[in-house]
Amino acid sequence: MMTRITAETRADAPKSTSRRRFLAGAATVAGGAAATVAMPNVSRAQTITLKMQSSWTASDIFQEMAQQYVDRVEQMSGGRLKIDLLPAGAVVGAFQVQDACHDGILDCAHTVTVYWYGKNKAASLFGTGPIFGGNAQHMLAWIYAGGGQELYDELIQDILGLNLVGFFATPMPTQPLGWFKTEIKSVDELKGLKYRTVGLAADLFQEMGVSVTQLPGGEIVPAMERGVIDAFEFNNPTSDSRFGAQDVAKNYMLGSFHQANEFFEIIFNKDRFDSLPEDLQAILKYGVEAANTANYALAMDNYSADLQKLIDMGVNVVRTPQSIMEAQMEAWDKLLPGLEADPFFKRVVESQKAWVERVAYYDLMNAADFKMAYKHHFPGRITF
Repeated sequence: MMTRITAETRADAPKSTSRRRFLAGAATVAGGAAATVAMPNVSRAQTITLKMQSSWTASDIFQEMAQQYVDRVEQMSGGRLKIDLLPAGAVVGAFQVQDACHDGILDCAHTVTVYWYGKNKAASLFGTGPIFGGNAQHMLAWIYAGGGQELYDELIQDILGLNLVGFFATPMPTQPLGWFKTEIKSVDELKGLKYRTVGLAADLFQEMGVSVTQLPGGEIVPAMERGVIDAFEFNNPTSDSRFGAQDVAKNYMLGSFHQANEFFEIIFNKDRFDSLPEDLQAILKYGVEAANTANYALAMDNYSADLQKLIDMGVNVVRTPQSIMEAQMEAWDKLLPGLEADPFFKRVVESQKAWVERVAYYDLMNAADFKMAYKHHFPGRITF
């Protein structure tokens, strides 16, 4: 059977084909234009800016670590989220960032829980509490997998009634005993010293007969120069050397049980956080985990290099005597019963102990003797 082709049929066919080709081409051009012109305009229009202040001076390596978090959040959001990071003092003092976030003066902050332990001493358990045998990696794992996050949420939202959401990043290496004008060789030599520390470490050293002053990092060297304090600890060789610790003391003592498992607390005003789209909330939350690796790598590189620089400058870098660390453990034992009169404090401690007993047991039983390996390859570098 043959199909009859009329003049009408011949006229319609090319028009239909041409129209389809034109529309397809127009869609392609329009799509390309949207990709190169329209989408960036939409992205810029939807950019959300959060104001963040840290508890760190602009020159502190901790500010660089906060910036690493900010950079990752901004990149993962594709430019939809921007964080304006400010140093301590730009809006409020280093110890006031939590209140500022609660009140909505700041949208977020990069800090540590020990800076607000005055509201509830259990705050110090989320970073600077008694040592039960777990290191910072173990205790950050407790936050993520052992119930620590839930206990923290209960503390800030239910017990303290704060309008905050918070997350934890970066297992910090053990913080040194600190800087002294003369090398400390016994517990008795600590007694009566005017010493800077923070949080439950203040309670610990007071139990050991030390006179404690709590100061932000930026105020330590001026206080040392004026004689307000005789000795101090802050955190690590890089932070310490950047604010000039080596200019006011020449003995740097490494190893201590006063702050051996701390990490950063990144907090947000809860109303502001909840107002964000769910994908941006997820980026802010899981960006903390991304910063863990970057922060730790930055720390290991800088802390080790700056410790060697201090040695080269003539600073007497020594290991804290075992007798002092034993005295610290005894002081923790004396402190805990009184602190555990608070039911919530006791519940957090019990949770940490149960975690450490299982997790640290595995780790200590299984870990290679890294000190042995180090001494084998670098004889004479360490003697303890």
